[in-house]
Amino acid sequence: MSRFIRTWNRTSLIKRIMIGVLFGIVLGLVVPKFTVIGLLGSLFVGGLKAVAPLLVFALVANALSQTREGQKSNMKTVVGLYLLGTFAAALMAVIVNYIFPLKLVLKKAETGELSPPQGVAEVFQSLLLNLVDNPVNALATANYIGVLFWAVIFGFAMRTASPNTKDLLHTLAEVTSQVVSWIINLAPFGIMGLVFTTISENGLGILADYGMLLAVLVGTMFFIALVINPLIAFVMMRKNPYPLVFRCLKESGVTAFFTRSSAANIPVNMKLCESLGLDPDTYSISIPLGATINMAGAAVTINVLTMAAVNTLGIEVDFATAFLLSIVAAVSACGASGVAGGSLLLIPVACSLFGISNDLAMQVVGVGFIIGVLQDSFETALNSSTDVLFTAVAEKSVWGKKNK
Repeated sequence: MSRFIRTWNRTSLIKRIMIGVLFGIVLGLVVPKFTVIGLLGSLFVGGLKAVAPLLVFALVANALSQTREGQKSNMKTVVGLYLLGTFAAALMAVIVNYIFPLKLVLKKAETGELSPPQGVAEVFQSLLLNLVDNPVNALATANYIGVLFWAVIFGFAMRTASPNTKDLLHTLAEVTSQVVSWIINLAPFGIMGLVFTTISENGLGILADYGMLLAVLVGTMFFIALVINPLIAFVMMRKNPYPLVFRCLKESGVTAFFTRSSAANIPVNMKLCESLGLDPDTYSISIPLGATINMAGAAVTINVLTMAAVNTLGIEVDFATAFLLSIVAAVSACGASGVAGGSLLLIPVACSLFGISNDLAMQVVGVGFIIGVLQDSFETALNSSTDVLFTAVAEKSVWGKKNK
């Protein structure tokens, strides 16, 4: 047994995760009623989500408390790349609609108690109110906008604190990171439980009726990940971006695919940034920020489903209006929650541009929940892996300028 444990620990996390996926599929098909296996997935994701807000607060506050006035940072470049990437993804989703126009069979769908925003103004209002949420409540409810805001406030305030106080904050960040690393090591078992639940409850054929819609969504996300993002990276770095792109997809995208939460994947991205040799003063802030505002996958989901609803209702859309939709989708996506299904409730915002009633828009949301098993997984993989990619691109572009 001890030999098996040593071999298991020496095996890379990606390989262990794939073993967990395989076992999850087999067990989901063979013993679908053995629900205790699914509990492993709930415990894994629950553990990550529980500690992730504290991790974000500790890392950001610690990073800012250690900065000095006049210290150089790549954050402006990173944020610019986040916004550019999200808008480019939204625009590409609109272009794809002209190539592969989709239509939906809108039926009344059970979506639970949902409260979508009524417009872009409400999205902004919600963002502003979340900024000033009680910091303890923000941590307890995983309000990452609020957590980030208060972490920045406390981080800047701590710059004038004594070295001993800063050391305490640094220790808190290290201890929290260690706890998260322990949880991450349990990922193969947790992901086995997640896959088991998906297969046992839905079977392998649940997505057959929505195959074309899912294919367009996933295909667009792959195009963003393998063409648009590398193009942006090449323009910034002036060298082949694909080794970096593939590494981000492999080490960040795979785990994000299964956890379906950008927030829960923050620790994985932090470790990847460290292994890439990036500046911790930048990535300790950019990665938590990216989990909140870098939402290319969400923008794709919002636009593809919205344009499918528009096509279904026979509404004519010129490119200027579609371009405006891309802006709205990009802004709305930045307000999407960093948890599973966070982008779907923003679809009514985009639908409102075309006068589509909230009732019909919610039926589109219902379709989104039906295909959400895979849609949300691919969306999160794109979002989370791009956080690391653009953080690295921003830093490597600076290196390129220095070497000229």
